[in-house]
Amino acid sequence: MLTKRASRLLLAAAIAVTAATAATVASAAGATTSPSSAPGLNAPNMHVQPAAAPTASSACGYVASIPADRFKGVPVFNAAQAAQPFIVEFLTTQGVITVKMLTAKAPCATFSFRFLASRGYFNNTHCHRLTVQFIYVLQCGDPTGTGSGGPGYSFNDENLAGATYPAGTVAMANAGPNTNGSQFFFVWKNTKLAPDYTPFGTVVSGMKVLQKIAAAGDDQQNGPGDGYPHLFTAFRFVQIIPQF
Repeated sequence: MLTKRASRLLLAAAIAVTAATAATVASAAGATTSPSSAPGLNAPNMHVQPAAAPTASSACGYVASIPADRFKGVPVFNAAQAAQPFIVEFLTTQGVITVKMLTAKAPCATFSFRFLASRGYFNNTHCHRLTVQFIYVLQCGDPTGTGSGGPGYSFNDENLAGATYPAGTVAMANAGPNTNGSQFFFVWKNTKLAPDYTPFGTVVSGMKVLQKIAAAGDDQQNGPGDGYPHLFTAFRFVQIIPQF
């Protein structure tokens, strides 16, 4: 079912970036493939439903929005708590992935992630999208597993100045500026994207797990190189580990 698993949240801006790259490569190599056929760049239903009227008082801009799947409340930013460093262990069905969270550079995203993870939001959810051409990411964080779910709130972008997406980056998926929710992606291979997706973590162990998932490929339901991962990847448990 193409529209149910296709992401509503990831990489709208990548369409222009990667298509332009494909055009340049094709021109230089004399290729005949049209950039418009580039896989993974035109997934349907990429727009979330309209957010509710803003009510947040912090710079993070946490505001109630829909959808509200597994609703745990709307976080209230606390600067002292947000500054506390931590790592995250993702105990997945394919192995353990450990991420160092960028609390200093992305306090809003990391505070939100800790808020959700500490309430069990990500436990027993699965990664619903894998891309293996042009962009190289594994997208997760939707409790519905369809690519259209969210936590019941959104928040602002940050840490975008000069942002790049090398292998090991963990960044927020979105539906446009300041529409972050619960969905995020792991970059399993160096990827060129516009600096539109808040980087909030770095994989410190488990890259081989991500590469194993990527090597198995996807079902291409969204197009060549873009679909549901063949290796079912679920988070058995997502553990927050404070660092002192």
